[in-house]
Amino acid sequence: MEKLRNYINGKFCAPASRKYLENVEPATGRVYSLIPDSDERDVQKAVDAASAAKKAWGATEPEQRAAILNRLADLIEDNLDEFALAESRDNGKPLWLSKAVDIPRAARNFRFYATAAAQFGSESSVQGDVLNYTLRKPVGIAGCISPWNLPLYLFSWKIAPALAAGCCVIAKPSEVTPLTAYLLCRLLKKAGFPDGVVNIIHGNGPGAGAPIIEHKDIPAISFTGGTATGEWIARTAAPMFKKLSLELGGKNPTIVFDDCDFETTVRGVVRAAFANQGQICLCGSRIYVQRGIYEQFRDAFVEKVQTLTCGDPLKPKTKQGAVVSESHMEKVLSYIELAQEEGGTVLTGGKRARVSGRCKEGYFIEPTVIEGLTATCRTNQEEIFGPVCTIEAFDTEEEAVQLANSTKYGLASSVWTSDLNCAHRMAANIEAGIVWINCWLERDLRTPFGGVKHSGVGREGGMIALDFFTEPTNVAIKVN
Repeated sequence: MEKLRNYINGKFCAPASRKYLENVEPATGRVYSLIPDSDERDVQKAVDAASAAKKAWGATEPEQRAAILNRLADLIEDNLDEFALAESRDNGKPLWLSKAVDIPRAARNFRFYATAAAQFGSESSVQGDVLNYTLRKPVGIAGCISPWNLPLYLFSWKIAPALAAGCCVIAKPSEVTPLTAYLLCRLLKKAGFPDGVVNIIHGNGPGAGAPIIEHKDIPAISFTGGTATGEWIARTAAPMFKKLSLELGGKNPTIVFDDCDFETTVRGVVRAAFANQGQICLCGSRIYVQRGIYEQFRDAFVEKVQTLTCGDPLKPKTKQGAVVSESHMEKVLSYIELAQEEGGTVLTGGKRARVSGRCKEGYFIEPTVIEGLTATCRTNQEEIFGPVCTIEAFDTEEEAVQLANSTKYGLASSVWTSDLNCAHRMAANIEAGIVWINCWLERDLRTPFGGVKHSGVGREGGMIALDFFTEPTNVAIKVN
């Protein structure tokens, strides 16, 4: 059984505690590796390493940082099969999905910010006889904490812009899915990163995450995860005047109008609800369909969902893999039970799925569709984060907006209509950081990413991320 190690100052090392956490393969329910149970001593060691490296790395020419980031992207692509298999085993998602989306996107994140590093500029202006220009300096050390649902994809989304901006990084991947971050460590020296620039600490939130948030010498925190944890981070970091980027939960609406392209919309809404077993913060878990086509759409949607059979993630024909852990499976199943107590009717799914062979003890849930719930019930208000969606009818555009905005979240949404004017009105009135029209999960990395209300603080993506990991200094020079 492999025993993972932390990566600090260019070296692999055991945790100071000498204790380890079990890492379970969700498709089988069996422990298959051990990860460090790190604490504040490991974080301090990483801070010491980053502090020693930050001046030199911050002074490195952007083109040199870009070259190193591009080499890392090349190495990830060269090791695609190994990374994809590790991601699938760690997370439970189908291998084909890791190979087609997660790992290529991670490489793309590094490559995107390699280009951005070389293009990142600053503003200048003239007012009368005074020239103003802005210097942007890296914040020094960035704390990056990423979630388990898209492990390397989101891990790279955080550390790539920090490194491109000239920051050293202390990063903690989720303790539930640590393996691809560990594999990434093996490539860092080959890519050319100096010792101390990238430090990766494994462990749980209280043991390893909290010391990163609380450390006085880590001035910027980028976190993706649950809203409750985000609230704690905000309460903890705000009095320390840290820079915060918090990408939190979602309870995203999908709005289907009766003039939509019917077949395309059915396929798109199924994908939006159940991609990655519904374990994407952007998934459309509340589906509202205009009454004129409601019954026709509901029946076609359910029929399509019933083709999403669960299976061994390593088999190429598997459409739905396992959810990430036993505790998460129990949480999702408890919400299905709650939905029925609240008056909902399960149209399909609703139970733990049993998969034969090596996966007979795995954590699988049937893709589940529930009808007959009110907008204000807990099932429609709280983030379930699994293969569960609700479906209801609406009559007017105004009602659709009201339903879309009826939760405390505001991360993403999708609208399906052939009426361009309606699409523009909906986009203007929905309270969300992202509104997709006749599509879902189309991501241009140049655009701002993030949510409103309880879905987060700040934005990621494009040059906005480089702004976050730097501090501006205005310089004013009188020229006459």
